[in-house]
Amino acid sequence: MKRILLLFLASLYWGLASNAQNRSNFHLGLSAQTKYMWRGIEYGTSPVLFPTLSYESKGIYIYGMGGYATDGSHQEVDLGISYTFKDFTLSINDYYYPTAVGEKDKYFNLKGKETAHWIESCIQYTSSKVPMWCMLSTYIAGADKKMNSNQQAWSSYVEIGTHYDFDDNNILSLAIGAALNKSFYNDYNHDFSVCNIEFKYSHDILVNKLSIPISVSYIVNPYKEKSFVNFTAAFKY
Repeated sequence: MKRILLLFLASLYWGLASNAQNRSNFHLGLSAQTKYMWRGIEYGTSPVLFPTLSYESKGIYIYGMGGYATDGSHQEVDLGISYTFKDFTLSINDYYYPTAVGEKDKYFNLKGKETAHWIESCIQYTSSKVPMWCMLSTYIAGADKKMNSNQQAWSSYVEIGTHYDFDDNNILSLAIGAALNKSFYNDYNHDFSVCNIEFKYSHDILVNKLSIPISVSYIVNPYKEKSFVNFTAAFKY
């Protein structure tokens, strides 16, 4: 974890040093969801807020994000770095899930199943010619362990999606995601299993030259036999 944090800070410093202009590449954001849904999995039992601090420059994107349920049922602290070259994006993300209060959590504890970190590597292809994307994610370290074992489970997830862009800032999209092995997506009990089908309609509201994306998603998790309707609103400056 310390090495990842040092990599995060070194990348941020390199980005600042290479920025010859005084224009800030830092951004702040806040998004809210009526239900925290991620890859077909629900987190917490109430609406969630996501404050974000990010930095973008020359294909590099670095972020720090929090996730906090309004009733205290879920919280997380995430760090990540990615690099985009043409249609490909490579990224490493550290998802940290402390307990609801967090008084006994130790951020730098990476011991087996004691840690609250989940460290992921990810590659995504977003076509610049046709409206589609494909993403592959694998957890490479942290708390993702096989059942009754301290061995890494290598939980892997693949997602493909497509979208249709209307002329009035409206986007209709469809994504299908599946677990590729026995993983936390399917309770470490099954191999390949479809766990996320998301049909989403998005719209950008313009307020005094400020764009506020909002969306409504219909989500189905075939593995868990659950469905959700979720509203999301975001702000970025």
